[in-house]
Amino acid sequence: MDTSVKPLTIHRTTLRIAVGALFFMAGLTFASWASRIATVQQTMDLSDAALGAVLFSLPVGLFLSLPFSGWIITKIGSKRLLLSAIMVYGISLVSLGLAKNTFQLIICLICYGFASNAVNISVNTQAVATEKLYDKPIMASFHGLWSLAGFTGAGIGTFMIGRGIDPFHHFIIILGVLILGVILASRYLYEDAGVVTGSSDSLPLRKRLSLIIPLFTLGSIAFCSMICEGAMFDWSVIYFKKVITAPIALQGAGFTAFMLTMATGRFVADWFAHRFGLKRTLQVSGALTTTGLLIAVIFPYFYTAMAGFLLVGAGVSSVVPMVYSAAGRSKTMSPGVALAAVSTIGFMGFLIGPPVIGFIAGLATLRASFVFIAVMGTSVVVLSTRAKI
Repeated sequence: MDTSVKPLTIHRTTLRIAVGALFFMAGLTFASWASRIATVQQTMDLSDAALGAVLFSLPVGLFLSLPFSGWIITKIGSKRLLLSAIMVYGISLVSLGLAKNTFQLIICLICYGFASNAVNISVNTQAVATEKLYDKPIMASFHGLWSLAGFTGAGIGTFMIGRGIDPFHHFIIILGVLILGVILASRYLYEDAGVVTGSSDSLPLRKRLSLIIPLFTLGSIAFCSMICEGAMFDWSVIYFKKVITAPIALQGAGFTAFMLTMATGRFVADWFAHRFGLKRTLQVSGALTTTGLLIAVIFPYFYTAMAGFLLVGAGVSSVVPMVYSAAGRSKTMSPGVALAAVSTIGFMGFLIGPPVIGFIAGLATLRASFVFIAVMGTSVVVLSTRAKI
């Protein structure tokens, strides 16, 4: 099998814009669902614990996609996988708006989670290929576009809720925007062939572990941070509604604050990491996350919670792009395979976090569940301090 990568003929700036556009489309698709979770919960009359159980369908979809995404990207390349997966992602978003009962919602969420993991792996592989054309880190800026799309999606969702527009019609509009973006960007993506690396099965056990452990460490750091990120996506609006008891018009304010600093932080993360190093960047990020969550829990008032959510956004902003960039520079396996391993571990946290929060809220309180997220922020500090990175 041909393991070569086709020469890049597209100008690096054009490629960067095209890949950035796909990051934006992916972020907009996810944020559109996140902004309407409270609406779906109310429409289907789900308790916090029941919602947590339903949201667990997302990681189920991710687990089902693990063997597929890691294998298919080596066969058809990241470009083809990305273009097909992101269209399935948009269509499954619309199906969430069509779900009429809990069973249908669960099936649609499984499909949604399956597509989201394929998009995550393939778009980050495209980003790694683009970053290699520059003599400076740019991975965080791509994730900044994803966060900016999340901020945009949250604003659109707030507008739709205020106008009384149901999720289905909201999601149809997003699908239209997604299709347009894919059409415009598709011809300018990095055209990679399937890359197959040598098997490590014949290597001694100690050698195989030496290849796996660094990636597992990076994945674990991403996992803890993305538990925080996923929980904030799915539960921040509900936290402001039930704990802060904010008026309807301000229930999305915490999520908006979180997305604002997360997007902003990612646009400065490359500079910060270059100046202070990867380890220090991850340590500061985990500390900010923990501090912000504890402020929101200990002082459950509108302005203090807003301040806390701003810190959480800044804290989680740089962890994932820094970890993905490090994985993409792996010298032991191809970027696609390394990213598939690390991003899958990390993204499991993104999807597992929200249902876990629901379970804890059902057993105790929603405030108590946010203490668990703070512990995950502390774990980022501990893991990055001990890691050899």
